[in-house]
Amino acid sequence: MKIPDYQSLMLPVLTLAQDGSEHRVSDAIQQLGKELRLSEDQLTELLPSGRQTIFSNRVHWAKTYLSQAGLLQITRRSHFCITDRGRKVLQERLKKIDVNYLKRFDEFRDFQIRERLNREIKESREEKQSEPDASETPDEVIRSTIGDIETVLAKELLGRILGAPPSFFENLIVTLLLSMGYGGSREDAGRAIGKSGDNGIDGVIDQDPLGLERVYVQAKRYDSDLGVGESAIREFAGSLGAAKANKGVFVTTSYFTKSAKDFAERHPHKIVLIDGSQLTSLMLRHNVGVRILETLYLRSIDEEFFLND
Repeated sequence: MKIPDYQSLMLPVLTLAQDGSEHRVSDAIQQLGKELRLSEDQLTELLPSGRQTIFSNRVHWAKTYLSQAGLLQITRRSHFCITDRGRKVLQERLKKIDVNYLKRFDEFRDFQIRERLNREIKESREEKQSEPDASETPDEVIRSTIGDIETVLAKELLGRILGAPPSFFENLIVTLLLSMGYGGSREDAGRAIGKSGDNGIDGVIDQDPLGLERVYVQAKRYDSDLGVGESAIREFAGSLGAAKANKGVFVTTSYFTKSAKDFAERHPHKIVLIDGSQLTSLMLRHNVGVRILETLYLRSIDEEFFLND
């Protein structure tokens, strides 16, 4: 048999997890390879990048899609377990689980919508609606695919952040702000200070060597369905006043209510709000918590090279 595609691997991955134990992804890859009786050549065949095998890549994507549908839970780095929903799905004794099946779950449909919110591609499709044979150009396909991958990464980043200790999140925000250029090039420009009795301040960035200009940080880890309200922003503004500061950044893994945004907008202090979506977008843009696996080059003809004098 040939190497199964990622959709064909969804049911085997979910079935493997039915014992309720926490499974390491690498162990699952090895076990599934044996169960599917793949040859050594198939198990070691690499992607064009040469950095990951085709089979392990497809198992990872099957696991990711199952977790987006709520059938699996990512417990910690490179580990997963089955959920109650996943057990109920297995009770249906399905012959196959694929993307069309996963669409019955709200979380997966939301995930697909987020995947496709690439503004450039959306606008391009709207402009070509009147063309019956309209299709994406190759470079649009590349950009759309990268957008899909980064959407998945963003969701996984939030999951990792929520599963880490509170101090990790506070240090993460300081690291991110330094990576964005706040505090200049000094390594000691930022520090996390969150602790009991921190008066609502979790971190501080010194904009100059003497600390005359400082940006104070508040970091709140909330589940995606629990928004940050006006009262939390009001308390943060009070903490800024107590510290005689006029600049603050409030970061959350969830979202801000309208009243919270309105309060921050009209407050005399400069308070910047960063929600979960913006947080992961900034992490991806500044390579915080992620690494570049491969660089692809999109080339075109150099017209000047072929100009005749």
